[in-house]
Amino acid sequence: MNRLEFVVAEQEAGVRLDKYLSDRAEGLSRSALTKLIDEGKVTIGDKPVKKKDKTVPGDRITVLIDDPKPVAIIPEAIPLDVVYEDAHLLVVNKPKGMVVHPAPGNESGTLVNALMAHCGDHLSGINGALRPGIVHRIDKNTSGLLAVAKSDIAHAGLSEQIKAHSFTREYLAICYGNLREDARTIDAPIGRHKIDRKRMCVTQLNSKPAVTHITVLERYRGFTYLCCRLETGRTHQIRVHMAYIGHPLAGDEVYGPSKVITALHGQCLHAYRLGFIHPVTGEYLEFTAEPPESFVRFRDKLRNTSLL
Repeated sequence: MNRLEFVVAEQEAGVRLDKYLSDRAEGLSRSALTKLIDEGKVTIGDKPVKKKDKTVPGDRITVLIDDPKPVAIIPEAIPLDVVYEDAHLLVVNKPKGMVVHPAPGNESGTLVNALMAHCGDHLSGINGALRPGIVHRIDKNTSGLLAVAKSDIAHAGLSEQIKAHSFTREYLAICYGNLREDARTIDAPIGRHKIDRKRMCVTQLNSKPAVTHITVLERYRGFTYLCCRLETGRTHQIRVHMAYIGHPLAGDEVYGPSKVITALHGQCLHAYRLGFIHPVTGEYLEFTAEPPESFVRFRDKLRNTSLL
């Protein structure tokens, strides 16, 4: 049984308990938290709570999570680009086209299948049996760095840093059009699209705060090369924010123009830099990974074309 504890601060008073926990417990979905509340596994002073209860400053909220049940995730000896590894965590460079965890239609060939083979039973269980070790995610067609927790203490510590916005995540991206500003911050809440539930959008309805900091690296003819730093980490955040300001990512089949650049095989987005304090040793760690060949080839083609 895993145990998480949160103490409500003064500025967090009066928030619905399910929303408070979904914002604080970065490694748990809102539906998973609702299930735990319904099962009486979320308590304040040993008293079970209801999801509609409001937070009170000073309350110590305890969340009990069952040990993950064995599931039919088959370990697969898929090569992993391991950038760093110790007894508590590892950092991997995920290739473009790889799904992070099993889901209907993608039961094998995922990062989790590869991690199960690489780590065996040494993966945290906080995020459930289908996503062992997964603290944060990147999309299938986004490449780059991911931190993976091998122990529950590492998982909780990394999740807390993500919540506190002290977990550095910088992405390289190429978008359509020419951004006039050299730097820009997009502060626009993101929620599920009310019609197409597979898409996200900027909305005030059932949304969460989302902030992306953008810096222009280079400008080309019809495109801009960017560094995007996440302050929050919502689903599809960079892709949604860039489309929202009228500069969708090149190759994005969901949020980009209908005439997509098929040769890119998905959005031109790469998780380039990852930085965090090791949750056990207290040491600050930072890693970078160069974008894949397809990204570099497209960028270099734009550079050369712009010089003509």
